[in-house]
Amino acid sequence: MSCPACKTSVSLKYLRMHLENSRHPVCKDLLRELDRDLSSDDDAPSNSDRGRSSKQKLSTRAAFQNSGYKEDSDSPLNGHVAIDPTGDAFGDYQAMGFENISVVSNSSEMDCDIPMELNKTSPSDNLDDGMDSEPYEDYADEAELEDKRFELPRCNTSDAQIDNLCESESNEPSSNTLPDPRQGPAHLPISGTYVKPHIVPFGNSAGQSISQGTSAQEQYPTKVFDERNIYSPFSSKLEWDIARWAKFQNHLSASAVTELLSIDGVVERLDLSFKNSLELNKLIDSKLPSPTPAFERIPFKLGGEVFEVYMRNIMECVKSLFKNPEFAPYLKYAPEKHYTDSSCTIRLYHDMHTGDWWWDTQDKLDKMPAGPGGTIIPIILSSDKTQLMLFRNKSTYPLYMTIGNIPKEIRRRPSSRAYVLLAYLPTSRFSHISSQASRRRCVLNVYHSCMSMILAPLVKPGKDGDLFMNGDGMEYRGHPLYACFIGDYPEQVQATCAMTGDCVECPIPRDQLGDFNLASATDAWRQLAPVLDALRKVESDPVGYHNLAKELRIKPVLEPFWKDLPLADIYRSITPDVLHQLYQGIIKHLISWITEACGAAEIDARCRRLPPNHNVHLFFKGITSLSRVSGKEHAQMCQILLGLVLDIRLPNNISNIPFQRAIRAILDFLYMAQYPVHTSTTLGLMEEALAEFHKHKHIFTTLGIRDSFNIPKLHFASHYVRCIKLFGTTDNFNTEYTERLHIDLTKDAYHATNHKDEYTQMTKWLERKEKMARHESYVLWRLQRATNAPGKSVEWSVPGLDQRRFSHIAKHPTIRNASLDSIQSPSKYGAIHFLPALSRFIALTNNPMLTRAQLDQEVFNTFLQCRSLNVWHSTKLLREDPLTRERSTADIIHARPSTVDRQGRDVPSRFDTILVNEKSTGAEIGIRGRRVGRLRVIFQLPTSVINTMFKDPSKPESVTGLFKVSKSTLQDGTNLAELHQVHGVVAPSLTNVLPST
Repeated sequence: MSCPACKTSVSLKYLRMHLENSRHPVCKDLLRELDRDLSSDDDAPSNSDRGRSSKQKLSTRAAFQNSGYKEDSDSPLNGHVAIDPTGDAFGDYQAMGFENISVVSNSSEMDCDIPMELNKTSPSDNLDDGMDSEPYEDYADEAELEDKRFELPRCNTSDAQIDNLCESESNEPSSNTLPDPRQGPAHLPISGTYVKPHIVPFGNSAGQSISQGTSAQEQYPTKVFDERNIYSPFSSKLEWDIARWAKFQNHLSASAVTELLSIDGVVERLDLSFKNSLELNKLIDSKLPSPTPAFERIPFKLGGEVFEVYMRNIMECVKSLFKNPEFAPYLKYAPEKHYTDSSCTIRLYHDMHTGDWWWDTQDKLDKMPAGPGGTIIPIILSSDKTQLMLFRNKSTYPLYMTIGNIPKEIRRRPSSRAYVLLAYLPTSRFSHISSQASRRRCVLNVYHSCMSMILAPLVKPGKDGDLFMNGDGMEYRGHPLYACFIGDYPEQVQATCAMTGDCVECPIPRDQLGDFNLASATDAWRQLAPVLDALRKVESDPVGYHNLAKELRIKPVLEPFWKDLPLADIYRSITPDVLHQLYQGIIKHLISWITEACGAAEIDARCRRLPPNHNVHLFFKGITSLSRVSGKEHAQMCQILLGLVLDIRLPNNISNIPFQRAIRAILDFLYMAQYPVHTSTTLGLMEEALAEFHKHKHIFTTLGIRDSFNIPKLHFASHYVRCIKLFGTTDNFNTEYTERLHIDLTKDAYHATNHKDEYTQMTKWLERKEKMARHESYVLWRLQRATNAPGKSVEWSVPGLDQRRFSHIAKHPTIRNASLDSIQSPSKYGAIHFLPALSRFIALTNNPMLTRAQLDQEVFNTFLQCRSLNVWHSTKLLREDPLTRERSTADIIHARPSTVDRQGRDVPSRFDTILVNEKSTGAEIGIRGRRVGRLRVIFQLPTSVINTMFKDPSKPESVTGLFKVSKSTLQDGTNLAELHQVHGVVAPSLTNVLPST
């Protein structure tokens, strides 16, 4: 090549340097022309020097073309831009308003547009350019994207103004206590490199079995066993499948089943033993054994009104859960302390058996008359009144129960049936009582009377123990002990008898709830002993008890349900509630404070500016006008909350630094509180995040939004750390699980009734469903045994640490044979530097040791032997459940041009931003060593191109079957030297190698 002005030989890469240093007038004229081209393109600002250098390269190419310069027609880069192999080959951002994405890695490299090549290959079809033949995709949510993005004029806040706003905070040291977001979840092991924890068992024969009996599956078929018919008492697999469909299909009424079976010939042709739903119910009631006890109807009279409690024997329910063969491989029988290593310096908390409560209670139990060797069965209760119908104000009050021996990964899945519906509590409001105080006292006494009656069977076996058998037939001396109560704040107040507005765990005065005292939050508990002493005086001195209850800040309940339960402490049993305390409590308050500080119009306008993303909900109408916001919607708001206020202006030019720090701190606490595994280090970070919020909460007082922070739910956040240390992580006790149980065990049951005497029908409906589920488990066990299929794996790892993602893409491309012109066209995919980037990728793949000059030459000499490629518009990242090994979608990445949907509406282009490893230095979690890029195209090279252009380093020599190796040398002929860590050496020597010729 030569300079188009002075004809001096110079490469395109160094043309500008030549023009700047040349003394020829013609070169100076060409340089001025080049600068004019640059200035005409400066409408779109560039924030990086490398972005400007890319523009310089484009204008350099234009200078060649405008000066009459023509490249050799054989050049592989004819018609394309030459690039710096070490620079950004993928062009600038244009679509979707991502011009100013900042760099997240420590390097100074800019963000890039990324073509993604698929690993799999397949022959391309000889079809035309497929843009017109693109299959229909569901773009209904995005078809009106531009119409919904109405925005108010943005407040003009310049960088200088932001600097002025920050001046008042310039002398304030920034907090270094919050975790570095580049590191990922703080101090948690990384999947792939995860080492099993060092476990310290309790010892002293705790949790040991005492005998071996018959397994639950072998005991089950005493009524239904038939050697020739696995599905007995159903006559065939077809009859079993129909019965299963009739009972498990959602919202399928009994009349619909009867109507189907009444069609002429259906029963005869299917050879069914039942002709309608009534006969099916009789078959289930008489032939199938029940895994759980039946409900009892207990009436009682109070205040002139008759109440009914539908309840089960709690001891039989506990034994049923403990005996469930599905849980047998995973049950925990004794407490353990988990550490990250054998030095026992960093403690791990996850499942309930890793907490301090089980350890301390086991120590107390061993000192009781029953002696050592007992197995604690922690009883977890949850209650929450729920509406059955929106009209007529029909409600029900279910009480659920589970046991802490079942790992949380199983308990949290509704399909595992690890929770049992224990009772339906009365819902009467005592409207016939005129005094409001008396009415409330009656409601509370009825609640505790019913709970005492339900839990009474736990008192004796809790002290002395009882025989419990697991699903494998192993027998234990079990002690069912009340451990935890799950509920929102009104339920907690009702269970603990605390005064409304007080903390249910500690004795802090109500007017000091907003003060953060770490020592008090960790060590101060409500004392149970004075309350029990006061309860002993009820009969002898009722007035004195009433006065003493006022001093203790409790309600004067006569018989609290926890009074006689062994080793129970109601105040320590209250667990964190992420749904109601954090999302529906603190976050709800925080959003209202942000709205009042920044203005609803500005917050909603910023919501509309956000680009689409698979894991981010788009609030096109904003978030400030929403009513009856669910916990899930609050969680979706949290994903965008901090981004909404990054550069926002506060009234009266008040600095927004403490505003942002307070929001960031509460979000840090929120997300760390939901870690599936905690260490003593991460618990310290939680406390520091909460302290950071309290340090900067004064900003809301300065803005006139809050006078005080005496909010019980905000105060309870200070108790999260000690609760996690006691009972394990918060996902052991999330009320979101029991909210889901309302649908399966209560609302579906109600809709299956005729709404008359509904509780009798609801309980019977549930019993039949439980029988069918137990029989299904038995049938699967018989089928597994008949086919000699392997049983379930019993290996159990610390839950929630698997951060791996598996790439998945559709079998067939969205566009077959998309032309290279459409891929590079700014109006379609916008990968304007696709060919140079692909050439660079091919060159570095074949020879990673190329110098810059060699890479430049290889890129220049690379020819792509095709003019079209198969293109996909999305790819999925999947996650795997550690227990079931089932995979679900974690994320979907889109890269598609604008199109038109079936209704003729314009659908905007979508090119998602992604994180990519920078030179394989990125960690599995966190963003250190990664770059932000915009995905432009997902494509696949034809097999013929791969075979021609890529060397196969793993292919052995054809004659000997040995692999050829060669030395990597520098330009001067000397060998290339590198340093490697010892653990990076994978083999001491190579045996099947052949020197290269």
